[in-house]
Amino acid sequence: MTDAPQLIEPRFRSDVTVELVKATASDADVLFAARVSTAGEQSLEEATKDPERSKGLINYLMRDRHGSPFEHNSMTFFISAPIFVFREFMRHRVGWSYNEESGRYRELEPVFYVPGFDRKLVQEGRPGKYEFVEGSTEQHAVTGRAMEASYRQAYGAYREMLAAGVAREVARSVLPVGLYSSAYATCNARSLMHFLGLRTTHPDAVTPSFPQREIEMVGERMEAEWARLMPLTHAAFNANGRVAP
Repeated sequence: MTDAPQLIEPRFRSDVTVELVKATASDADVLFAARVSTAGEQSLEEATKDPERSKGLINYLMRDRHGSPFEHNSMTFFISAPIFVFREFMRHRVGWSYNEESGRYRELEPVFYVPGFDRKLVQEGRPGKYEFVEGSTEQHAVTGRAMEASYRQAYGAYREMLAAGVAREVARSVLPVGLYSSAYATCNARSLMHFLGLRTTHPDAVTPSFPQREIEMVGERMEAEWARLMPLTHAAFNANGRVAP
């Protein structure tokens, strides 16, 4: 007979974590890569000595979709978000590398997603033409109660199996996609622009996008870090309709 598992109270969040862990990314990387096409080998100083010309070249590359110069950089982010966010995130494969925490090798922490009151809850319309509108106080209350009860039951079952000696990779099967996971995600500016074009909404976008709010929250925080690192590239992205080159 196994001992009863120790009670662990779940924690509930409505936010995401996005931290820039390391980066080798600047507008100069784009210029340095682009100018080898016409000027051959140059020093970084030579490639970036004329600020106005640099701005114009980056805008030209973005406008005419010469994409490869935007690949010569790297950004690594640490992200903590619900599992359902990562399932959408990892649809982005070209130019991305991922390492996510493993439920096979560690006991998963009881941290779960419950939408905040600013999260629109009600979907109206048909696929392709629907919109989300504010939920009522009662709808938010029902959502919170139902999610928290479900999470407690699921995590209790998970802990019960672990206490009985069941392997972590089997016991994790009962856990929901609202459980928080964490991962490192590494990309370049070109792959990030493609992600942002699909996973954020923006008034400058020529092609409307309708992302799930939770992955948009991740995208917004990643974009803020990228804009700080590569302001000319970010400005050109917005000026040209937020279309990845």
